[in-house]
Order: sequence, then structure tokens, then C-alpha cells
Amino acid sequence: MAKQLLIYETAVPVTADKHRKVCFDATQDYAFSAGINAVPVMAVEIIPAATEYAIVFTEAEGDVMPAAVLGVRAEQNLYVSSDSKWQAKYVPAFIRRYPFVFSMSADKETLTLCIDETHPGFNEKDRGQRLLSDDGKPTAYVEQVLTFLKEYQAHFERTRVFGKRLKELDLLEPMQAAVTMPTGENVKLGGFLGVSRDRLRALGEEALAMLAKTDELELIYLHLYSMRNFNEVKDRFLSALAVDAKSPVGG
Repeated sequence: MAKQLLIYETAVPVTADKHRKVCFDATQDYAFSAGINAVPVMAVEIIPAATEYAIVFTEAEGDVMPAAVLGVRAEQNLYVSSDSKWQAKYVPAFIRRYPFVFSMSADKETLTLCIDETHPGFNEKDRGQRLLSDDGKPTAYVEQVLTFLKEYQAHFERTRVFGKRLKELDLLEPMQAAVTMPTGENVKLGGFLGVSRDRLRALGEEALAMLAKTDELELIYLHLYSMRNFNEVKDRFLSALAVDAKSPVGG
């Protein structure tokens, strides 16, 4: 699996000087996410996401985080349609929070609201919701955005704890998925981790009791259950290949 690609191109702090007259017109256009083959999910999201996505784990800079697999090839999101609609009932919060995001200060004490100004919904033509009032204060809409981002940040920290626990208990092992194309070629997807059933069975009673008490054992089993959704990813991949094969050359 390719390293998680950021969907934010030009995230800048929201300021009264620059954004006093800016509005945001929310759309259901997910073209911004077409180039990612996996997206982070928070631990709390594993419950709704496990029915539609293969949930795996990735490790970066010492942190282990859950991720939903979206494609087989790098820069391929099979959950976004040709008309840029999301093709699943549950949309991960990482996607839903776009184009807003927090940036953290170097001392990790301050969070600043930022926006990706490349989003087509941003305008100064009074379309959608204003970000700031005439006196430069956040509007009710932005207050809702801030609440959502604060909740996301809190869930992010809880998810880091979950990932740390899996690592400390040595439950994770490298995994790889493969799809056989109509030509017979094997396309492999790797670079991710999964919980080893054997290592889980070998855990002592104390460790299992701790995982059960924190509800993390349920999340582990949902992760294992979600592995069957690799078949869904495979089917979407093969369907996309069939559509490409029927498309006119250069079309």
C-alpha cells in the first residue's frame, strides 16, 4: 500500500484579513479524494466502516493507525464514481472534514483552523455559508466545523492509544492482498498490517480481559471481519478494468 497521500493541497489558516468575505458552498463532489488508495479511520469508525471497507493498519513515525482500503493501485480510489460521487453508505470522517483541518503548533499546545483554498466551493460571491462575520468572528457554521474537528482530534488521540496497544501486545503482522487480472497478471497490494489470529489466541487472560474492558477486543474482531471486504475491492477493481477496456481509445 502506498504511503497515505494528503488530500490537502494548500491548507492555510483562516484569518479575518484574508477570509472575512469568503463563503463556502458545500458540494457532494469527492474528486479531491480520487488519488488516494487508503484513508485513515478513527477507532470509533471501525464499527460502521467494517461492513463496507477492508480495515487494515498502517505505521508511520511510530504511530499505528487503522485505515480503510479504497483501491488496489497507488493513487486509485475505487469508492469514487466517474461523476465524483462516493460509492458507499459510510463516508470516513477524514473525507468528511475536508477542506477544513487543524494545524498544530510546534509545542502541540495550539490548534489553528485551516482550509484548503483549492476547493471549488470557496468563493466571495455569497454562495453557501460565510466563514466569518463582518466583525471577523467565526459564524455559526464555522463553530459547527470547529466542534467536528475537535471531536475528530479527540478520537485521533484515542485511536493512537489503540494502535499503541496492538503494537505493545505484538498482535500485528505484515499482510498482502493480490488480485488476478483477466490477463492472468497478479496485482499485489502490500505495505499494511493486520492482527494475527494466532497471536490473538495466544494472549494471556489478563491481556484479553484488558482488551475486552476497553472494547478494543470488539474492534479487533471487526477488523478481522472486515478482511472479507477485500473481495469488494477486488470486484470494484475488475469492474473498473472492464469499463476502461470498453472505453474508446483516447476517450
